[in-house]
Amino acid sequence: MYFQSSRRRGEDGITIVIDFLLTNARLVLGVGGAALLGIATLAVKRLIERAGRAAEDEKVEQKMAESWEELSLVSASPTLLKKGIEGVVMKHVSKATKQQKGDLCQKPEISPPEVQPKPESKSKRIQLCALTLQERLQQFYHTRAALAPQEIQRAQSLALDICTEIQGFLRSRHPDMPLGEMNLGGSLLDDLQVVSADHASLLVPLQLEPSLWRLVPGEETLLTHPLHWMVRRVNLEYFPRGHSYWDRYLVGGYLSAESVVNMFSKAVMETVNWPSISSTLDCLVRPVLGRPELKLEIRVTEGAESSDQPQFISMLPVLREGDVVLTAQPELTSPWVNAWHLSLYPWETRRLAQLDTADSGCRRHALKILKAVCRLNPALRPLAAAPLANLILHLSDSESDWSDNSLDVRFQQCITELIGYLEQGALHSFFKPAVNLLTGLSEDQVDQMGFMLYCAVSEPEILLI
Repeated sequence: MYFQSSRRRGEDGITIVIDFLLTNARLVLGVGGAALLGIATLAVKRLIERAGRAAEDEKVEQKMAESWEELSLVSASPTLLKKGIEGVVMKHVSKATKQQKGDLCQKPEISPPEVQPKPESKSKRIQLCALTLQERLQQFYHTRAALAPQEIQRAQSLALDICTEIQGFLRSRHPDMPLGEMNLGGSLLDDLQVVSADHASLLVPLQLEPSLWRLVPGEETLLTHPLHWMVRRVNLEYFPRGHSYWDRYLVGGYLSAESVVNMFSKAVMETVNWPSISSTLDCLVRPVLGRPELKLEIRVTEGAESSDQPQFISMLPVLREGDVVLTAQPELTSPWVNAWHLSLYPWETRRLAQLDTADSGCRRHALKILKAVCRLNPALRPLAAAPLANLILHLSDSESDWSDNSLDVRFQQCITELIGYLEQGALHSFFKPAVNLLTGLSEDQVDQMGFMLYCAVSEPEILLI
């Protein structure tokens, strides 16, 4: 590159080279390398701008040389990323984040002259910035992640009222339909919901005759997917079609999950008198139509509990056999109309509870913090609860100290481990290692999450803002 033209022209040429490197970074360095290259490039551009404002050309060339030395480190090879490049990148990230925290601790520059900040509020801000990571995590948990018991009870009560109404309607309109007792499930029931109590699951158990139906594991089907099970109709030579109520939803000799969902959509979502139920429960209840799942939207309309944020209730037809729970969720098993989804949530939740009970650990505590961080951070929002739960389960195999005093250490380890999984492009299920829990993420989403998590390695507090 030649710098014989004007200063402005030289800067444009550098910008072109940097943009070219960024465009092709993913091909050369991979996802993690591209994220680090993006961070280092910000530092390079800042040095270039400062160099452009220098009075002497010699200083300009010197600063440009230093910038290109740092950039060469980033683009050298993926091996250097794990050795020396993190120090260069994190030096700039740490400096920027510390400067931002310092600005937050200072009083605003623009303020009316007659209004003087109170010493008490100033001391509180300084005290907040002086908190340790352990204290910040506890503060974040109690103020942002954890739900008030009254909010949980109110949401559960409303969901149970809806459950009672739907079950009463089905028993009166379809008395011959073999259904078990409907009940609530999911994170709201297990005290794992964070930020707000805005969703619940209504489980509708289907009762199948054991002699007429067999649950086929996903590995034994043509789909060979561990989470896509099938339900086969057996003993047709002795008990022809028509002996079971659910024979009407057979497709190719298997009970079709999609047909069952379509039946409940017509029998419940499109038939129930929702305005009447709304007036009975003093809230607005309406079905969310045009989607593959069975979902209701509830809004409280009067009293002190009125809120603009709706609550959603998902209606899930389920099949149970021992500790196996299959759900009819076409949005997860599409395009296979006969496939039923194997829910690993009960296994994961039970395992976390058992581990915490055995050593009085904080695994569930850490999981709720991670879920709240991902939900409140736009870059991390695509990361669902299942990968986070499995992240903690995997980490529990290698780390035995999960006491409350080690929460900050485990939190930082979770960030580091998650970066590694994103670089590999795979986070395998704890109970089904053949299942990759990151397959639903796009490359752009992985890039954004990797960038945010790399920034949080040296300053984890940025995730708790």
